[in-house]
Amino acid sequence: MSGFSELRTLAADIATQAGRFAAEKRLAGVEAIGTKSSVVDVVTQVDKDAEVLIAEFLRSHRPDDGLLGEEGLSEQGSSGVTWVVDPIDGTVNFLYGIPHYAVSIAAVEGTPEPGQWRVVAGAIYHPGLDELFTASLGEGASLGKAPLRVADPVPLEQALWLTGFAYSTSHREVQADLVKHLLPKVRDIRRMGTASLDLAAIAAGRGNIYFERTLSPWDHAAGELLVTEAGGAVSGVAGRPAGREGLLAGHPEMVAKFLAEIEAFGGDGELYANS
Repeated sequence: MSGFSELRTLAADIATQAGRFAAEKRLAGVEAIGTKSSVVDVVTQVDKDAEVLIAEFLRSHRPDDGLLGEEGLSEQGSSGVTWVVDPIDGTVNFLYGIPHYAVSIAAVEGTPEPGQWRVVAGAIYHPGLDELFTASLGEGASLGKAPLRVADPVPLEQALWLTGFAYSTSHREVQADLVKHLLPKVRDIRRMGTASLDLAAIAAGRGNIYFERTLSPWDHAAGELLVTEAGGAVSGVAGRPAGREGLLAGHPEMVAKFLAEIEAFGGDGELYANS
């Protein structure tokens, strides 16, 4: 077993444990305990507890690794590997009892920032469907034991576009303008509220293109490896790293086609220029 395979197995094990922990807690009922980037960007105690569970697991198995967690746990490692963790991706869905949320865990080498990291292993667990997506660098991506492959390219008018929207009102206005322009040109749009599962869906051929802006590293680290290991491409916009300013994923031809549409409309302007 390669080193990346071992990291993949660890990611799968703890993602599954944390996902089942969250699902069990959800049965008892949850409520928001605070907000993050805006009043609609919520966090629950289960998010925090799941992150602690993941961190303790990783410390026991990989004590020299670093950690970058959505809920604030951050540790500098000495091994060159950092775990990028979203304990519950899709917290709003989780809060409302919508069973479309996930645990996303990735192991990255180098500086744990998009454009600088090398994602080498990852897992995304979807408790609602008991689906486990995993990937390791150079070794493919799988749903359970079944290998994943992105959908073949289609004409733009036949493309199913997966996306999501920011919590910032001003950013949502920019995103809405692009949707208004592109929606008549595609088959349809899906906004399901969990970026990691959107990327997993692209890797599994359940959509043709994913494009979203305002993502954080933990939203897409594991998912982007799933896509590339399933034969797809991941790209940023306007020469920027895939992530905060925009991320496209899908078959390489679909990514190029959709990116051209975004650029032609001017939908690649910098959102965070003054942040």
